[in-house]
Amino acid sequence: MLSLYVERRSMVHGLHPVAKLLGLLCVFVAAFLADKPAMLLPLFLGTLAVGATAGALPALWRLRLLIVVIIVVTVSTWSFFWVEPLRFSSAGLAYGMSMGLRLATFFGCGIVFLATTKVEELAAGLTALRVPYYFGFTLTLAVRLVPVFFSAALAVHEAQRCRGRDFSRGSPGTRIRHYAALVVPVFLGALRRADRMAMSLEVRGFNSGRSRTAYPRPPFGLRDALALAMAAGVAVVYVLLWSAGRPST
Repeated sequence: MLSLYVERRSMVHGLHPVAKLLGLLCVFVAAFLADKPAMLLPLFLGTLAVGATAGALPALWRLRLLIVVIIVVTVSTWSFFWVEPLRFSSAGLAYGMSMGLRLATFFGCGIVFLATTKVEELAAGLTALRVPYYFGFTLTLAVRLVPVFFSAALAVHEAQRCRGRDFSRGSPGTRIRHYAALVVPVFLGALRRADRMAMSLEVRGFNSGRSRTAYPRPPFGLRDALALAMAAGVAVVYVLLWSAGRPST
């Protein structure tokens, strides 16, 4: 499965895309303003709890190595480079933990959002928020094309294996040269796909100047308002904590 979306009936899946977009923004604001591990840890654990409720943990588990690498590299870098290069400091460790948890929260929230929101819902939410059409179209197109490119790369990889190319043997330099053989067909396939997409967009009247409609038009209900109010409440609490701890000038 190359797509991050998890097909499931859950409360998070059923929320209005506007509520999910604004809730995601609220969590990002709270994580950005928090500067201590004790403040960022509840946000990260809350992200995992929401992902577990929505059944999005498989998507997070697939990218667990990337999350661990982000945290370990960030903590190690700040721990040994906060005061001076290659000198450990407790202040650097605390700051590195804060940065690692912040980046992991950003990444985890984004994965949970993509795991519970279809591309069509994302486009409808951006349209409802009066986001310029070109920006929304570019964003949703990028979300659509990433799994397509990965699928093409896997298809070329399997085709090369069927022709006798072994990607698991040899020195690191040999393996890199083997994987370089995947670049040309994937790149040419991407160009061919982009050309076909441009023609299909022109045939469908893209950039015609007419007002556009969206197929999914979910109503914004009480459940969406409550979920958005909870996310906004979290953001307000962290803004107040940040204001209280900010040094006066």
